[in-house]
Amino acid sequence: MQRHIKHGVGVDFQLAPELKALEKFTFYEGTIEETLPTLKRESFDAVMLISVLEHLADPFSVIASVRLLLKRGGVLLINVPTWLGKGFLELSAFRLGLSPKVEMDDHKMYYAKRDLWPILVRAGFKPSLIKLRYHKFRLNLFAVARREDV
Repeated sequence: MQRHIKHGVGVDFQLAPELKALEKFTFYEGTIEETLPTLKRESFDAVMLISVLEHLADPFSVIASVRLLLKRGGVLLINVPTWLGKGFLELSAFRLGLSPKVEMDDHKMYYAKRDLWPILVRAGFKPSLIKLRYHKFRLNLFAVARREDV
């Protein structure tokens, strides 16, 4: 089943002009911590935090805020680098110069299932509605957490 986007929302601290021109999207320029509280509760079917959590000082607060934004049955999708990935990312940035050093210097955390799962549960997601899996040779961790229907 293919779904069409009726309306999307993007949050970033700096947005490219071509993104701002997209018709079916509303963009907020600012930090995620500042922006999430301004959004309407229970109004999103899905939220994606791709390469975000590792940059946050308080990932729990952001995940808890996102859970409140999700509609009943809505889904949170997360992708984060793992502890194994840390070595490869730092090699790429600090020794080979293939990726921006400033991004790696901004990483505050790396994740394993044992790190991310408790944060999701503390934020209010039910364990039975959380799926975690490693991918890209265990260099990344992908999580799907669904908000309960009741």
